[in-house]
Parts: sequence; C-alpha cells; structure tokens
Amino acid sequence: MREYSPDLTPQWKRAKAVPEVPAEPDLVVEVAGTDFCGAVVACEAGTVTLEDRFGRRRVFPLQPRGFLLEGAVVTLVRPARGPAAPLRTASGSIAVPGARARVARVGRIYVEGRHDAELVERVWGDDLRIEGVVVEYLEGVDHLPAVVAEFAPGPDARLGVLVDHLVPGSKESRIAAAVSCDDVLVLGHPYVDVWQAVKPSALGIPAWPQVPRGQDWKTGVCRALGWPEHTGAAWQHVLSRVTSYKDLEPALLGAVEHLIDHVTA
Repeated sequence: MREYSPDLTPQWKRAKAVPEVPAEPDLVVEVAGTDFCGAVVACEAGTVTLEDRFGRRRVFPLQPRGFLLEGAVVTLVRPARGPAAPLRTASGSIAVPGARARVARVGRIYVEGRHDAELVERVWGDDLRIEGVVVEYLEGVDHLPAVVAEFAPGPDARLGVLVDHLVPGSKESRIAAAVSCDDVLVLGHPYVDVWQAVKPSALGIPAWPQVPRGQDWKTGVCRALGWPEHTGAAWQHVLSRVTSYKDLEPALLGAVEHLIDHVTA
C-alpha cells in the first residue's frame, strides 16, 4: 500500500489556481512573459494560434498559466467540441463535399489579367466550379470591345467583366459604358491594381504605399516595402496571405459576387 505523503509546502508558497478559459475564436489574450497580444484564430491539440492587430500570426503551446485575459493570468484550454458547423468555402458559402464540377456554362466572367484571375480562383474557385462558370482574362481592358463582339452575348450566354480602377471619367469607365447592356455587366473596383484589394492587415503592413505617378505601381510597392523588385514573386507572397473573403476589401467582394449572380441568373 502506498503511504500518504502530505504536501508540506507552506500555503503562501503554493501556486494559486487560475481559471481555465476555452480558446474560442476571436478571444483576445496576451502571452504571459511577452508583449505579444492577439486574437485566437485556431486551436489544435496542444497549441493555439494568435493573430495580432497587424495580421501577424504566431503559434504558442497551451501551457498552464500561460496567458493573460484582461490582465488576469489564465490557462487556455481547447474548446469543447459542439455540433459540427457546416463547412465553408473561402468565399463564405456552404461547401458541398464531394460535389463534381458542373459542365461549363456558355456565360463567362472576364478579368483584366492573370493576377485578377488567380485571386478570384483562390477565393471563389469552389463556387465557380459548382456553378460551371469559367473565368478568363483580357490582358488589358482595351481588348474588351473586341472580346464582347466575338462572344456575342445573349440571355443564355451572359458576360460579366471585372475591371481594375473603374472610376468616373477614366478610360476604363468609358470602355465599360460602350459595351454594357442587359447581357453584359461590367463592374470594377477603385484600386490601381488588384493587389490593393487585399487588406493590408492580411500582409502585416499598415497600408499600401503611395506610388508617384509615372512609376510602375507594382515595382514602386516593392521598393517602398523593402521587397525584392521581382513583381511575380511579390504577387505570390501577397496571394499566399489570402485565405478567405475576410482578407479582401468589400469593394472587390461585392463586385465579384454580383458578377457571379449575373452570369448564373
């Protein structure tokens, strides 16, 4: 029989019990012994991922007394699993596991360039495959009138177009007005380039740099942020930080959703 061995540690030396707090999404805590403060974005067995106000993410072990909640020491624990929430696509739509891509519709969505197409695919790719919508790119808005004429849109073959820097009085707005009709919807966003449609917080920067007129915008951004002046590599970095619609500006989100509705109506 094992003998009982009393704890002779003085009461004043014993560590006080601290509350256990479930690491629910968006809970804001500070990591004990550091100056890192962030919101919970993920909690797996033994670790929690926090994101600070600059969009930087770090993983920490779920150690006892390892965090501060509103200044008080707590122990974060993995949340109890409730009823499984429906899976979501990157665009926020309810996912349909195992669904096959639909045969492509005649209708199309055109975007200006490859970067636009890759960003749309990253966020809306699952939705577009289920709806059977193909995304193609123009390689410049100047080609839009010719593309529309060749496409010959109609009620059963609608065309949606996403244009960069679509602001009143611009060349883009004049071209859009010339081709728009019931079966051709041209929408856009106010940004010089689709890079700007990615929220700065997703990249851990305070804001997109101001690039002087006459200077290549992408190259200017790389210089201002201290990135290597390789715009292709820079774009892949930007794209890699987009994990869902939450990383994009509302001006782009609304335009793409409207175009998908137009083409699938």
